[in-house]
Amino acid sequence: MTKLSVNINKIATIRNARGNNLPNLVQVANDCEKYGAQGITVHPRPDERHITYQDVHDLSPIVTTEFNIEGFPTTSFITLVLAVKPQQVTLVPDPPGVLTSNAGWDTVKQKDFLKEVISEFKSAGIRTSIFIDTEIANIENAVGTGTDRIELYTGPYAEMFNSNKEAAIHPFMKAAILANELGLGINAGHDLNLDNLSFLRIILMAFWRFPLVML
Repeated sequence: MTKLSVNINKIATIRNARGNNLPNLVQVANDCEKYGAQGITVHPRPDERHITYQDVHDLSPIVTTEFNIEGFPTTSFITLVLAVKPQQVTLVPDPPGVLTSNAGWDTVKQKDFLKEVISEFKSAGIRTSIFIDTEIANIENAVGTGTDRIELYTGPYAEMFNSNKEAAIHPFMKAAILANELGLGINAGHDLNLDNLSFLRIILMAFWRFPLVML
């Protein structure tokens, strides 16, 4: 079964812009779960422009489904995740200063770095996932990092979906088949919405192990 994890970063952006606690992030997370989401995803950044570190602490005891924390593994991020101990941590290669995640890890050049960070999280009993593109070499080398799962960056899929959804999904099918052969679980996320999600879900059901999508 494909599972849905709802990323609530933009809700926090609206709250921060208003300068008070409306909308209430904890209530939104509760509502998402009540309406059927199987997970809650947050991506705290160093400048805390949407999700704050305090939000992560506030959400941790009330999320009853899967709590997934995404982020670039700075020292402060690693400390936060180890303190909260979510079900999953997703490592994203977006260092401080970038607007949003728009590329995956280079698992060839950054293998040693990822291996060290992932080992620390796995020692604490936290499942790990790394944000990655559909390049075959990056998927093959992801195994050597020790990660449990990969999260396929679906930005290119979303961008091409309206013009040619079959061509858009093709590299993801190839990536999924390879990941299955390598024993990697697969998540997917970025720019997914109600228009492009259903077609992607069909492919997830057919090809992917432990599929989890981030909306």
